[in-house]
Amino acid sequence: MQASIIIADDHPLVLKGLTDFLVEKHYNLTGSASNGQEAFELIVSQRPDIAILDIQMPLMTGLEIAKKCKDLKLPTKIVLITFEKDEAIYNQAKYLDIFGYVLKEFALVEMENCIAAVLEGRAYFSPELLEHLEIIEPPEKLETLTPTEKEVLRLTAQNKTAKEIGDILFISSRTVEKHKSHIIKKLELESKAGSLALYAKENEQFLKKNT
Repeated sequence: MQASIIIADDHPLVLKGLTDFLVEKHYNLTGSASNGQEAFELIVSQRPDIAILDIQMPLMTGLEIAKKCKDLKLPTKIVLITFEKDEAIYNQAKYLDIFGYVLKEFALVEMENCIAAVLEGRAYFSPELLEHLEIIEPPEKLETLTPTEKEVLRLTAQNKTAKEIGDILFISSRTVEKHKSHIIKKLELESKAGSLALYAKENEQFLKKNT
């Protein structure tokens, strides 16, 4: 069964453009609204899979709708569309567990990728926005590593030898080398010497110590 989508924007041209685009691409568009209150009522009554909302709308903003949905534990995944490249709004969106943040000037180009990501349970934020705010997202492949593999990588970034890593983690240096081999495969790194250490150094900021 195809995912259900509602959209809301107080600009008639944007709303029409989005509607036409979603219909043309054969998405299951089940409703549209021209203000925040209407949009929220649609979400409550229909429980769509995705709600694509303008941030700035009369009666209720997209962020206010997202907060209400979070408070009510509604299952609908929120995607915001906006011209705003504002770090405070970005941080608020992240805090509210919003699944998508698409800049309006790229909406028709990025919306398919955004919807595909959201349906897979992944958040999608416009690359232009992240670049503008100078926000560096951790590489997705890092999430494929086990906690032990992440710890091996973190210690590798600190120039620890296999024996030193083994002593810290209470495993043999041979087991450490096995972990390193698995990490190289998962991250699709070159198998030449130094490639793992280089990757570890470049991504050290994302490798926090396990508590």
